[in-house]
Parts: sequence; structure tokens; C-alpha cells
Amino acid sequence: MNGKPWHDSVTAVNAMTARWVKTCSGESVVMAGAGAWPLLAHLASAAEGRGRKELQEAVGLDAATASQAARAVLSIMNGSTAIRSALGLWSRPNLPLRITTLPAGMYGELTSDSTADQLRLDTWAKEQTGGLIPAMPLQLTDRVLLVLAMALTVRTTWLRPFTDGIDLFEAGPWAGRDIHVLRRSTHVLDRARVADTPAGPLTLLRVMGTGGIDVHLVLGDDSMKPGHVLTAGIDVLAGLHPATPAGLLRAGSPGPGMTIRHVRDHAPDDVLNVRVPRFTITSTHDLLNLPEVFGLSTVTDPSRGHFPGISTQPLAVTQAQQNAVATFQATGFESAAITAIGAVASGIAPPPPYRVRHIDLDFSHPFGFLTVDRRSRLILTAGWVAEPETWLAEPSS
Repeated sequence: MNGKPWHDSVTAVNAMTARWVKTCSGESVVMAGAGAWPLLAHLASAAEGRGRKELQEAVGLDAATASQAARAVLSIMNGSTAIRSALGLWSRPNLPLRITTLPAGMYGELTSDSTADQLRLDTWAKEQTGGLIPAMPLQLTDRVLLVLAMALTVRTTWLRPFTDGIDLFEAGPWAGRDIHVLRRSTHVLDRARVADTPAGPLTLLRVMGTGGIDVHLVLGDDSMKPGHVLTAGIDVLAGLHPATPAGLLRAGSPGPGMTIRHVRDHAPDDVLNVRVPRFTITSTHDLLNLPEVFGLSTVTDPSRGHFPGISTQPLAVTQAQQNAVATFQATGFESAAITAIGAVASGIAPPPPYRVRHIDLDFSHPFGFLTVDRRSRLILTAGWVAEPETWLAEPSS
């Protein structure tokens, strides 16, 4: 893996995702670090002074080569039939651009009609995500001179589907509720693992999909905080903590949500039985609220310019938002994220008009998930499931 030209880029993206998930509060959330990192990498290459240093620290790579690293990340995405990514840049016709690090064909123009421009940007977001994100997470005003955006969509079909059903959990925060659950039994025991981490024990389930996509469900003890579960899960995937395959574990309760028992059965093979709630999560993030994660502190100062690599006109970031959605169903998984950054003029007056041994793995309390490109180990999306889907009966005919 270390021989791959994109290894350092993947490590950097995953590191930023790990910093971001540490901020999870306990509510359901989905975030796409991989959907923001390339934008920040391009900004780092174009910035100067303290802003360049902060963006470089956030990106985790030398600003001088960050744009090249961003292209490597995009090439990973383009190498999978399950991933769709796109970059877009829109600017005012009177804004002199000198940025040369972005792919050709991604440029558009902002006109004097902000309403029409907003509609065009919303349409771009909807088209690039197949309707999963209906609008651009950025509000155009007459002052916005430049918009830099990235769309990231993951759609995969499980190699072995789950079965839809309804169930009542006996314990935990979801006890007594009709939950829409997904069930699957497999003789491939090693899809589940238990890891020892400094934050506590974790149980991980690998769900394999088409297009080289894996979704890892990560379950910790009830006492573990969401950020600790997710960051420890990322470290396990990186090989930093030991993880024992379920087939090598002894009977009992070796990990959160897992019970191993010896039973009599008509079939000769051990079985891994999984029950997990179906979920759909949508999130909106203001990246400017976490400048230590994204390096967007200095570059928001409107008193001076920060991006000479973009334009000779002084520019400052005023908006940096991400809208994201993730759905885990019986047949597959899909997620999408649109990240947008808006810049206005600075240093000058604003311009006019802008989861026989039965191993039961039960996800019966909040858990995390990590969507990973199998070949590169790039983490595409991460999230926390605090609330499962309630079972909705089919309407009678």
C-alpha cells in the first residue's frame, strides 16, 4: 500500500475525517471528510501567509503539492463504479482568475442575477448527486465573487442482501419500539471482528458492496462517546489496534453487541447472525464552526486577501457548508455530500450587485459507520446512528 502514489493523500484525508468525527455530539449525523478535503487542498495551494499554514495543517500535506494530492484523491474516486465525484467553480466575469490547478471543464459563470445563479447551482447539486442533495449548501448574494464546490456520491449494492423485518429490542435506548430491522446470516464469520482499543472494546461488522465499497458498522459499549467509537474504529481500520475475527473468539460475550453460543443445528457450519436497524440520516454542517479541523480561521478575515493563487483580486472565505445524506437498506447503501465554499472580495469595498456456533451480532444501541473504498482504504463518509428507523406498516389496499 505504501508504494501507491495516493497513499499519503488517503492517510491525510482519513486523518481529517478522524478529527472531524471527534466532534460528534451523540445525535445522528453523517459527514464526508473526503468531500471537503480536495477543496481545502486546492485552497491551501492557492493561499498565502498564515492562511496557507492553517490550511496546510488541516490538509496534512505540503501546500505546494496539495492540489496534486487532491487530484490523486479524485482519481481514486473515479476508479470505482460506485463513486461519483465532481468539482465545480463559478466566478464573476470581472474576477480575474489565475487558478490553474483545477480540472478543465469545471468552470462556470456567476451573473448579475443571483436568483437564477442559485437555481443553476442547486440544479448542479441535484444532478451530481442523483437527487440525494437537492440544493447547494451555500446562499448566493450579490457580494459572492466565487463559489468552489464538490459533490461526492456513493451507491453500492450488497453482495449478499439483508432481509427487511420488524422487531422489538429488549434492552437499550430503543427497547419497546417497533424498529425497522435488517437481518442477515452468513457462514463467513470473519466479517465481524472485536478490537481492543484505548477507548474501549469495539465490535466491527464489514458489509461488502459492489464497486469496491465496504461499509463498516462500529459498535462500542454504551458508555463510549460517539467520537471515541468512530475515531477508534478508524484506527482499527488503519491497523493501529488489534482486531480478532469472530471465528477465533470464545463463547460468551467477547464484544459489544456480540454473543457466541454453542447450539445444536441441522446444518454443520457455524453461523454469524446479524441484526441492525435500517437508517437514513441527513446532516448540514457549517465548516466555519470548526476552523481547527478545516483550517478556515485566518482565511475568513475580510480585511485582506488570502488566495493570490486564485485571483489577483483579494478574496476571503465567508461561507463553507456541507449537506450530507446516508441510507443503509436491505439491498445496499447510498450516501451523498455537497461541500461548497464561497468567497467575497476583501481588503477593498465590496463590489456592487451575490454485523455449530451461533454468533449473534446485535446493533441494539447507537453505533457508527464508516464507508470505505476497499482498494485504497479511503474513508468516504462517516456517521453516527442515534435513532433507527421506526417500522412503518404498508398501507392496506
